[in-house]
Amino acid sequence: MEFRKELKQRILIGEGAMGTLLYSRGIDNCYEELNCTEPDQIEAIHRTYLDAGADILQSNTYGANFHKLKRYGLEDQVSQINRQGIAIAKKVAQGKAFVFGTIGASRSIRKSDLSLEEIKRSFREQLYSLLLESPDGLLFETYYDLEELETVLKIARQETDIPIITNVTLHELGNLQNGVQLNEAFKRLEQLGSDVVGLNCRLGPHHMIRALESVQLPSNAALAAYPNASLPEYVDGRLVYDAAPEYFGSSALQLRDQGASIIGGCCGTTPQHITAMKAAVGDLAPIVEKKMPATKVETIEVREQDRTPALYEKAKTERTILVELDPPKKLGIEEFMKGSKALKEAGVDTITLADNSLASPRISNAALGMLIKSQLDLNPLVHITCRDRNLIGLQSHLMGLQTLGLNEVLVITGDPSKIGDFPGATSVYDLSSFDLISLVKQFNEGLSYSGQSLGQKTNFKIAAAFNPNVKYLDRAVQRMEKKIECGAHSFLTQPIYSTSQIEEVYEATKHLETPIFVGIMPLTSTRNAEFIHNEVPGIKLPDHVRRAMAAAGNDPIQAQKEGVAIARELVDAAMDKFKGIYLITPFLRYEMTAELTRYIRTLDQTKTSEVAAYE
Repeated sequence: MEFRKELKQRILIGEGAMGTLLYSRGIDNCYEELNCTEPDQIEAIHRTYLDAGADILQSNTYGANFHKLKRYGLEDQVSQINRQGIAIAKKVAQGKAFVFGTIGASRSIRKSDLSLEEIKRSFREQLYSLLLESPDGLLFETYYDLEELETVLKIARQETDIPIITNVTLHELGNLQNGVQLNEAFKRLEQLGSDVVGLNCRLGPHHMIRALESVQLPSNAALAAYPNASLPEYVDGRLVYDAAPEYFGSSALQLRDQGASIIGGCCGTTPQHITAMKAAVGDLAPIVEKKMPATKVETIEVREQDRTPALYEKAKTERTILVELDPPKKLGIEEFMKGSKALKEAGVDTITLADNSLASPRISNAALGMLIKSQLDLNPLVHITCRDRNLIGLQSHLMGLQTLGLNEVLVITGDPSKIGDFPGATSVYDLSSFDLISLVKQFNEGLSYSGQSLGQKTNFKIAAAFNPNVKYLDRAVQRMEKKIECGAHSFLTQPIYSTSQIEEVYEATKHLETPIFVGIMPLTSTRNAEFIHNEVPGIKLPDHVRRAMAAAGNDPIQAQKEGVAIARELVDAAMDKFKGIYLITPFLRYEMTAELTRYIRTLDQTKTSEVAAYE
């Protein structure tokens, strides 16, 4: 049999699920390892699918790449596991079915976990291992990220001319997660040399049929559909799929009507589902013409921009002062609002609100941000951590902030929960700070994470964190540059306690046009100074600073004065090099940051007067 010829003459039936079938039998470890440890079990499953009517068997190698096998300590067995996977499938097929080598996606929702270079290296190792066993073709499946799929397809096409099936996966109908329409994605994959373009996983038959309704028949490639059995049900701690095989039979005919030439099954499907689909399509040939529905163009509303200049824009040319004031840990906001008012009167440009700093629960910064906006007429900068919300919660939170008009945000990773008041709480980290910056940027383009339209474009101004208190400053600057590529508009630094360090930061970042707000946090006591010096990772106070704080002894008033005096020296150094100043209020002692704000404004006024007098 010749695959490309057969594909034009009849509907080919793909295999059903392997992983969920093993899972239903109580196996919950590395499925790919079974190629070597229990080959008879994998062989039996392939044989059952062949007997059910499958025309294409796919090797049990979906996750058999370096990065996924490393989780099980099997990274040195990539070649063995992949080669054995093909060998088992070929032993079963015996010319009665095509054998395709399966390669699954590496990227999950956290794109930053693996760089493209890491993916390329891992992919090549798996690809070469599969090709050594001479499969009839390759099947790339469950790719949410089109960039990754295009990257690996280019590599594969350079190495082999055997048939390739490329299946993408959708969060929602119509678009991939980067906003590319499904029809456009298929065209791009076809141009890169894919013989078959299609969908697999995530969607059941109903939604997969709907997704294909908007897809034109490719010019040269064929279409494939591998739906899930259904939406899974959670029963007694296990995921259970419960779609009737008969339903899959009727759905196979509808998938064929939408142009699918290959129809198989993904999560939850069994040999019974494959039997039903084979019986339904029989020897039917693929359709050659398809009537497309009228195209509906969705417009994305562009909301009127906030007329208040963005902080990052202002900081390019004017002195801009941000002051962080932590939301209270207890109910009652009178002192917090009093401090916020005092800071405004002192001349701050805005107040920045941490998101449960030090992993300790505080009053919602969005709630306090709205009060500051409505009562003090300041547009606060609201922090968003990756720690406390999963992807669903983050997207909901962003939509809420946009609705409230809180469009100045600082995206940070967030301290791990184990250092806070509830060390047993879960740190989520669905996204890294890079991923979240990219997500906010995508919101500004009017697209959700899934690629669906939000109906409106948001107008978030994205600040990011920069930690200069590291051994290798050049690496920290490289992280800054990566965050700029992701969409960051400005940076707030961790607190700096050395004038020479401010100079070093300036020299290391002066090539960047992105504004930097230099972080300065006044010390409150010698105990506070020693804690920061000895217990806060990465921060070391200069000896003269520690001596000055020690000299203040246990006198809180004198210690506070000394802390402000030290902060003034740092302010002087920062103002000479940077327009942006980021004052961090310690322990809600807003009178200290208010005093420093007035000091900065006075210095600027004095310099302005001196320049005017000189002219």
